[in-house]
Amino acid sequence: MQNENKDRKVLLEVRDVKQYFPVKKTKLREKQRYVRANDGITLDIYEGETLGLVGESGCGKSTLGRTILQLYPQTHGDIIYHKDGKAINLKEQTPEQMRVLRKDLQLIFQDPYSSLNPRMTVGQIIGEGLTSHGIFKKNDPAMKEYIFKVMQECGLDTYMFNRYPHQFSGGQRQRIGIARSLALNPRFVVCDEAVSALDVSIQSQILNLLSDLKKKAGLTYLFITHDLSVVKYISDRIAVMYLGNLVELADAEALFSDTLHPYTEALLSAIPTTEENNGGRERILLEGDIPSPVSPPSGCKFHTRCRYCQEKCKHEVPEWREIGENHWVACHFPLHENNAPTGEVIE
Repeated sequence: MQNENKDRKVLLEVRDVKQYFPVKKTKLREKQRYVRANDGITLDIYEGETLGLVGESGCGKSTLGRTILQLYPQTHGDIIYHKDGKAINLKEQTPEQMRVLRKDLQLIFQDPYSSLNPRMTVGQIIGEGLTSHGIFKKNDPAMKEYIFKVMQECGLDTYMFNRYPHQFSGGQRQRIGIARSLALNPRFVVCDEAVSALDVSIQSQILNLLSDLKKKAGLTYLFITHDLSVVKYISDRIAVMYLGNLVELADAEALFSDTLHPYTEALLSAIPTTEENNGGRERILLEGDIPSPVSPPSGCKFHTRCRYCQEKCKHEVPEWREIGENHWVACHFPLHENNAPTGEVIE
């Protein structure tokens, strides 16, 4: 467990969360198998921080974000939401109770093209949540003024109020999606690959917008991405996920300057750079694909692709432990430790 920083309040506690999806049977007496999308994840998310979540495609990042929001009910574990001095276990809430809490817990989708209803105007899209949660009554003149205010905060001109999504660029559509989420004054927002579908120049605009809105409204973000250069820019802390498990968690600067897990090391080496000879960094190529989440490897799940693999890694699951202040890793032989392996792979 993470040592809670005494100067910061925990907003969400994720405790041993597992999310398994059943695989369709192909034979009559076949044993039921499961996709282990999240396989025992524990972490704290603090108020006012941006927690970056990175990893290869298919490792379970988006599933974790949606499980925290209870869009998927977890198979096992607890998610505790702290509000007004109360610790609310989201798993135990009824659908009606969860509906009330959804105003506080919002999601910004990856694809700005498919996440907006093409039959609704911008005003209707942003206003839908406001009327659903009873913040305003339909056709209330005050709601239009409020929507105008939200649009302007998100970089949208008010003349766009009666226009439809197909009339906007990708960056403008993502701003509409952000306005829709932030109109409800949430406390926690999951940004699920929120900039990955946008051009690089537009990405920077959206990232700056998210940072500004966070400062103004005191928001907390879970920023899911596979782009490490993006996550370094926006995140306070970064968690690295591999095959349904967290393998490293640290402050953003510490993760880049004092990497402990071999998987993180390989991801960082893949960041493009304009420096000659890759800035003196070794380019680490991970051989093979991610193993199947239906039947993951025994021991450390990363051992099949790890260049530092030892015999112990093949049979024992590494403990999630703290090495250094607020720097967590799940590895038998963390890098930069006295007992770290030399790099020779044991077959």
